[in-house]
Amino acid sequence: MEVDTLDRGIIDALRLDGRVAFSALAEVLGVSDQTVARRYRRLRDGGLRVAALPDGVRLGYDMWMIRLTTTPDSAGAIADALARRPDTTWVTLGSGGTEVTCVVQNPGTADREQLLLQKLPRTPRLVSVRAHCLMHHFAGGPVGGEARVTVLSPEQVLQLRYPAPDPGAAAVLDDEDRPLLAALNRDGRLGFPQLAAALGWSESTVRRRLDNLRATGAIFFDVEVEPALLGYRARFLLWLTVAPAHLAAVGQELARHEEVVFVAATTGETNLMATIICHDMAELYTYVTDRIGPLPGVERLESVPALRHVKQVAAVL
Repeated sequence: MEVDTLDRGIIDALRLDGRVAFSALAEVLGVSDQTVARRYRRLRDGGLRVAALPDGVRLGYDMWMIRLTTTPDSAGAIADALARRPDTTWVTLGSGGTEVTCVVQNPGTADREQLLLQKLPRTPRLVSVRAHCLMHHFAGGPVGGEARVTVLSPEQVLQLRYPAPDPGAAAVLDDEDRPLLAALNRDGRLGFPQLAAALGWSESTVRRRLDNLRATGAIFFDVEVEPALLGYRARFLLWLTVAPAHLAAVGQELARHEEVVFVAATTGETNLMATIICHDMAELYTYVTDRIGPLPGVERLESVPALRHVKQVAAVL
């Protein structure tokens, strides 16, 4: 599947507002509504998905990065089982097929303790579990969404960016909103009539609840796309050990790098984790040696190839 400049513009626009109307997008990009709709359907058939997620940072959720070492014959099954959990937002199989990494976020400690203390320890062929609490997000997830390298002009970005949540508003995601979130996680671009029919609500109720969730920042929309479609064929997880005095500066610097799609400070033996994408291994080598190597405070770096994303942001269908 070939991706051209117009396709890239649509992808970048969806990162700014996952539910932007095709008519608005067409006007900004200077093409017809039908062209945008046709290109979006083609991208969707190629693996692009828009999905709603709870903003764990604003909601005060427990957020964990869990690294599992498994036997080679069980990694796939364990990754698939984790991907089916509604509280996982990202599941990756890596390191020669013996490591599974996932992000888990829960509103309370009970679910987290059940997973870490009961379910995972009883999982067959699981060699080890390392759980890192996410302390601070620098890029990606709830604080990301925009591409630092984009085909859109600054004027187009301003026109398409969805307004930021009110910083003073209290973000609340109650049980009544969860069916709406679940539907939008499966397909973040479902129309109001489709959502109303699926949920048994009126369209006005759907619109009001969704507007409130977005205005308060309780949820955000992310875009799932296969990096290879955009020419990035080297995907790696980087686990860094950074001197505490330099942790914030290194995290902020990585957040500015175009190769970085996610970076967060964590607890554990490593204290900074980043997901990066490069065009090839030569570019990865240059990035590690020329961009990360010289950063003050970086004491150690472990790189793990991401062989397959079992789940990125959306529910496994």
